[in-house]
Amino acid sequence: MKLLTWFLPWLVLAAPAAGHPFSYEEDPFRQLDEILPDPNGVRAANGAPGPAYWQQRADYQIAVRLDDEKQRLTGSETITYTNNSPLELAYLWVQLDQNRFEAGALGHQSREAPDFREFDYRRLRDELTRAEFDGGYEITKVADAGGKPLEHTIVDTMMRIELPEPLPPGGVVGIGIDWEYAVVNAKHVRARGGYEYFEDDGNYLYTIAQWYPRVAAFTDVTGWQHKQFLGRGEFALEFGDYEVAITVPDDHLVASTGVLQNAPEVLSVKQRERLARAESSAKPMFIVTPEEAKANEESKPAGMKTWRFRAERVRDFAWASSRKFIWDAARVEVGEKKVWAMSFYPKEGEPLWSRFSTHAVLHTLDFYSRYVFEYPYPVAISVHGPVYGMEYPMICFNGPRPEDDGTYSRRTKYGLISVVIHEVGHNWFPMIVNSDERQWTWMDEGLNTFVQFLAEQEWEEKYPSRSGHPPKITGYMKDKDTVPIMTNSESLKNFGANAYAKPAAALNVLRETIMGRENFDYAFREYANRWAFKRPMPADLFRSMEDASGVDLDWFWRGWFYTTGHVDAGIKRVRLYELDTRDPDRERPKDREEKREKEDKQLTNRRNEGMARYTDRWPELLDFYNNYDEFEVTDKDREEFREMLEELEEDEKELLETKRYFYAVEFDNPGGLPTPLILRVTYDDDESEIVRHPAEIWKKDLGEVTRLMVTKRKIKSIELDPFLETADTDVNNNHWPAKAEELSFSLLKKKRRNLMQEKAEEEAGDNGDGGETEKAGETP
Repeated sequence: MKLLTWFLPWLVLAAPAAGHPFSYEEDPFRQLDEILPDPNGVRAANGAPGPAYWQQRADYQIAVRLDDEKQRLTGSETITYTNNSPLELAYLWVQLDQNRFEAGALGHQSREAPDFREFDYRRLRDELTRAEFDGGYEITKVADAGGKPLEHTIVDTMMRIELPEPLPPGGVVGIGIDWEYAVVNAKHVRARGGYEYFEDDGNYLYTIAQWYPRVAAFTDVTGWQHKQFLGRGEFALEFGDYEVAITVPDDHLVASTGVLQNAPEVLSVKQRERLARAESSAKPMFIVTPEEAKANEESKPAGMKTWRFRAERVRDFAWASSRKFIWDAARVEVGEKKVWAMSFYPKEGEPLWSRFSTHAVLHTLDFYSRYVFEYPYPVAISVHGPVYGMEYPMICFNGPRPEDDGTYSRRTKYGLISVVIHEVGHNWFPMIVNSDERQWTWMDEGLNTFVQFLAEQEWEEKYPSRSGHPPKITGYMKDKDTVPIMTNSESLKNFGANAYAKPAAALNVLRETIMGRENFDYAFREYANRWAFKRPMPADLFRSMEDASGVDLDWFWRGWFYTTGHVDAGIKRVRLYELDTRDPDRERPKDREEKREKEDKQLTNRRNEGMARYTDRWPELLDFYNNYDEFEVTDKDREEFREMLEELEEDEKELLETKRYFYAVEFDNPGGLPTPLILRVTYDDDESEIVRHPAEIWKKDLGEVTRLMVTKRKIKSIELDPFLETADTDVNNNHWPAKAEELSFSLLKKKRRNLMQEKAEEEAGDNGDGGETEKAGETP
């Protein structure tokens, strides 16, 4: 095709509107102002905490006793609650998470039936155990600081405590609560904490979480966050200091949030000496060896022992206890201080755990501290038990375990490394950047999965990350039965893909393709530092990322987080234009050749070649028009061209001499999400280059857009998204010229047997190999 000179200034050619399966209710590039809450003195327009920002505080003093014979906890706590809000409070709401295990709990009663095509042993065991387990708190006292009973009402997993008098802004109140409950068997019931019983040696291992009544969060956004705990949406909590006394059998080892305050009373001299040596070690060292742990399994307690821990500026507290624990530790430099990395695990975790767990803790502390902000706590602990992966300040529970013979699969190895990185990483999100998990799972799981992915890539080359790489989310994104990321935690479908993998992939696309690593990292770090030890909401993240980067991302948040659209851009058509110079001596010969080639290609003309024609017999029928050359250049043609040149400026004459190829590349967007267009353009000399177009190319029409490419060489091929960086769900429309979809198939041969043959084989098997019987006295 030929390009007329007056089209030269245009670079993007608007295409007619085209429909696609997903459509926005409004312009996909419309700003989010109408959707996001208005900024105010508490939350500023730039995404930072405002000058009037406030949050509550809850300090705890807790004494708890573990009954290892009955698997039961008995505790007493004092909560000191500070009202930093501008509002007067008539009552406090307290979370009773263990009530989730009551038979009539809302979460249990609202649980859907399983898919009976995939009804596994664990789900059946869970259902049967829940039917018989007598779970939930027994609240034995609720009183004020003076011991006077307070009226209280339990509503499923929440308890409202009526205050003696309204708590004014700036006021402080003390509440005492006594309680007890049966610890759930976490191998039988899906739980975030509980016990595991080891039948071979008759011992128990406890990972204790959501174990004490905890004050619910009171915020400027929700007021009291007292949505019931149904099991999926996790927690919204306040920061405070903890003093916790944990009484356990005297042969148990305790791992906990916080710093041990009475080491001489609970640790042996040898254990304290090993800890002192490990303080200067970057390589994990045993504090309790496998041999010592094995011997301890066979012991019987002589009594009870109390471990005392203190933790400052944390939002929660968890611990683990067992006589089975092996314990190793090392220290890692974080800024100008050193932080403990520790692991506690039974012999059933070996040899996997001593090799990888503490190293994974060390790597996480180092990487996250460099990428996000420095780890502020003195210790990070990984505990092996019945819970696959759960996170708490300074401690986490992790489940991957080798086989009984000590071997382990590739999946188990990397499963352990990844889950440790993930759960230790949760110290940053949400233990410090304290988002509301009960409402927005993705704000901690998605962000943490993204940073986990970066840490995994720094662990070893080609680390097999399960999330993060954009192609890994495409199957989920093109699924029609999905909900937006911005959906309440309890209403999510395909929980892991929606709240973990999709946000992680989205952030990776932002970092690698849209913003660039340096700009993204700066903005992400700014968000995290702004909201460390504070409670951000989605709008604070969205606004902070834009504010710090200078990049308009409203279209991205709208598409990826508020809709279920997916990325699927394709190359629809490519047209080649060449510049018509208007010079008849140059253009007419080319026109003549083009017409001749067309006529020669036509099948009828080819088959009629050499045919006897009527005019062969009567040549006088051939006249002027038979010999006329419509492409012959005349003096008049040349004069008209000369006159045209005289009307042009000198720079315009130079433009007529432009020797370029003009390609109009037409893209369509069946997926519905705006996306950058990354092209690998290969020329006829087999050299190639990468051309990047921003997502704003779709601003005027989300369905189709045409991009003009001006080149010095002819284009041989174009590939869209050559590095698989945009989460494109269908790469089969990403090539020009189109490429065949390469697939494979296998040949099957059915092995047919009738019932008589099957019976004969069964009888032969009963008699031994090949149907032969063993001779008396011989050992097989």
